[in-house]
Amino acid sequence: MPSFSYQANDHAGKNQRGSIEALSEADAYRRLREQGLQPVSLVLSGVQAKATGKSKDDGKSAPSEGSSVGPLPRFSRQQLLFFTEELSELLEAGLQLEAALRVLAERQEKSPIGPVSARLRSQVREGVSFSAALRGCGTFDPLYCNLVAAGEAAGVLPRILKRQCEHLEMVGELAKKVSSALVYPSIVFSSAILLMFIFLTFLVPQLSVLLGKSGQKLPLMTRILIDVSLFCGHYWWALLLGVFLIAAGIKAALQTPGGRSWWDQAQLGLPVVGPVLRARFLAETTQNLSTLVSNGVSMMASMGLLRGSTTNVYLGGLLEKITQMLSEGASLSGAMRRTGFFPPVLLDILGVGEQTGDLSGSLQRAAKRYDRELSTRIQVMTSLIQPSVILIVALFVGIVAYSMISGILTSVNALKVR
Repeated sequence: MPSFSYQANDHAGKNQRGSIEALSEADAYRRLREQGLQPVSLVLSGVQAKATGKSKDDGKSAPSEGSSVGPLPRFSRQQLLFFTEELSELLEAGLQLEAALRVLAERQEKSPIGPVSARLRSQVREGVSFSAALRGCGTFDPLYCNLVAAGEAAGVLPRILKRQCEHLEMVGELAKKVSSALVYPSIVFSSAILLMFIFLTFLVPQLSVLLGKSGQKLPLMTRILIDVSLFCGHYWWALLLGVFLIAAGIKAALQTPGGRSWWDQAQLGLPVVGPVLRARFLAETTQNLSTLVSNGVSMMASMGLLRGSTTNVYLGGLLEKITQMLSEGASLSGAMRRTGFFPPVLLDILGVGEQTGDLSGSLQRAAKRYDRELSTRIQVMTSLIQPSVILIVALFVGIVAYSMISGILTSVNALKVR
């Protein structure tokens, strides 16, 4: 385990020096805080110091890397998770935001974290809010920036970042589960597509010539298969052009306000996927609202921040309606009930919280409930992906095989009669 030399102030303000073993800089800062010490500087066994306060030049020299104006690279999901986790741990260890960003900016490994942290630190030192600095980088998505803005407004930035870490880990786990569940079906599906291409391009044309010599009327499924084969052979370019035009049309439609709102609402009604999206929205909304309200942010301001952090246009419209009803004097549970979207169980939980004066606690209990429901929904979705894809492929292959075999049997029976 790495060893760090440190300087820190105790409760009486007396400067102390020593060494501590920790897994990382963030872990070292956290351990010093647990001992009642305020870190001043930290050095990793002979490597350059990671100063947490002002350096000898009074903090005027910032890392030049990433400080200049220009485009910055985007984080991968793993890099974003690492940045968020490290920053939240440094802030929880007692560092100020500027000092925490300095630690991240001075990291030695080759990754975008250093340049991005340096740019953020430079803007924060100039008086720009952290959420505005994140937006200016072009590296972070709007949801991330708005959640950070909510954390700044409530004074609970470390807690919001921790929650964001949990969300990123959940998304990463979901992506891994879906990817692993799709490996075998993807191989089967690709093989089926290749097999269908060979059938339609080579075998079916030869089969149609052979069956045509029998002079018998072929079954409907066989005739359809032969027609499809001939069309694909002669007009394959039209198929590709049609697919391209349809995809372009759908993309253009979804970029319009009406089309985007319709699609965002339609996703919530999809089988299997819709319940996952609903549970995720309810879990995030109740958790973030509980965090904001419990830290003194007004309900109106909290709803405004939640509206800005929701990427789904339809759900954002619902939150906007709730905000409008709250401004007219409605209760939170009453406003949610009038939208017709939120489940009765959640409305009952919030109603009890409003009656007892513990709305924040009720929101927290609801968040835990929907966190559990989200995990269950994800497990159901991943368990259904593989058999569903295999069933679709089997059905498609079965139809083609039945069409070919029925045509062959019809021709053979005609030959027997003769």
